[in-house]
Amino acid sequence: MLRRRISTPSHRTGPTECEESQGSVAAGLRQGSERKYFQGFFIRIGARYRRIRKRPKGKPLPQLYAYKSEKLQELEIQANDGLIDLYFGDESHICTEGYVPYGWQFRGEDVYIPSQRGYRLNIFGMIDRNNRYEGFTTDESITAEKVADFLDRLSMIITKDTFVVLDNASIHRGRIFAELRPVWEKRGLFLFFLPPYSPHLNIAETLWRILKGKWIRPADYVSTDSLLYATNRALAALGSELHINFVHAA
Repeated sequence: MLRRRISTPSHRTGPTECEESQGSVAAGLRQGSERKYFQGFFIRIGARYRRIRKRPKGKPLPQLYAYKSEKLQELEIQANDGLIDLYFGDESHICTEGYVPYGWQFRGEDVYIPSQRGYRLNIFGMIDRNNRYEGFTTDESITAEKVADFLDRLSMIITKDTFVVLDNASIHRGRIFAELRPVWEKRGLFLFFLPPYSPHLNIAETLWRILKGKWIRPADYVSTDSLLYATNRALAALGSELHINFVHAA
């Protein structure tokens, strides 16, 4: 009777556990087939799986946006024909907190970025569609005076009319810029301001995204020195070892 009492529950629970296991497998297969079905459905109706962009809350005025977009396209054509140089400028920063959303990891491997506050490397950079890069880095704040000094020195070495595309940040619209623009234009350096709320028109945004998400590795955040080296090396290698295809990376 003891054996019968012990064995009876096993006969009752065995099929139940088997049924539950089979149910789990079936549910997993259903989920996989449903996922493939929805993927196929969206593809058939013309949808694509793409990166979700960040956009400002505000929207540009339609008339201003259309006008600026048309003028920017004209500059792009002139640059493509070699008549002018066209750079896209912007500010960004790298900090020791890290920006690496995803990375390859082996099973059992603990990949992490040390969480630390403190150091921040600020960048002002300009890039064209041929991956020519000009800029500077500093551990101090990026000010209108620093950017104006950089552009002033650039205006003295350019060899053809050069246009720099900028957003409407306050440091680009201050008194020192207003005073120096006539001087720069006499030297052949011109500023082109994007319409408000239009960062997607500035290819420098693509540069910052790839720099932080691809070229700087998790291991580079181990120390401040390694982070500085990796950042400056990547920016220096633009156009020679590192390239961005802005048509596909936008």
